[in-house]
Amino acid sequence: MKAITSNVTKALPIGARLQCVDNTGAREVEIISVKGYKGVRRRLAPAGVGDMIVISVKKGTVDMRKEVTTAVVVRQKKEYKRADGLRIKFEDNAAVIVSPEGVLKGSEIRGPIAKEAADRWPAIGSAASIIV
Repeated sequence: MKAITSNVTKALPIGARLQCVDNTGAREVEIISVKGYKGVRRRLAPAGVGDMIVISVKKGTVDMRKEVTTAVVVRQKKEYKRADGLRIKFEDNAAVIVSPEGVLKGSEIRGPIAKEAADRWPAIGSAASIIV
């Protein structure tokens, strides 16, 4: 895992629902917690592009539903600013399911993913078809 070069706005609190854009069988997931977040007591931990999160699968195949696993956020609607001044935003919030070590569980990723997530997690970057 590598550090992120841009200043990503953390826009996805605990309880946010995201689309799952890999081929593991999950379609919609909900954030339970954010890995590595240390903050104020009783504050909902926010996640942004490139963050590892603990998720619960809400919609998907029968064997995937209600499963608690880890994922990485690859897209967010809230725009954020890169170091070169460029502002990036996507049309949906999306995540891909990974192992706790960061290895992708599926074999393909649908749609574009953010460069920050691809740089930080090499396995995601190699499986992505479009990196923005």
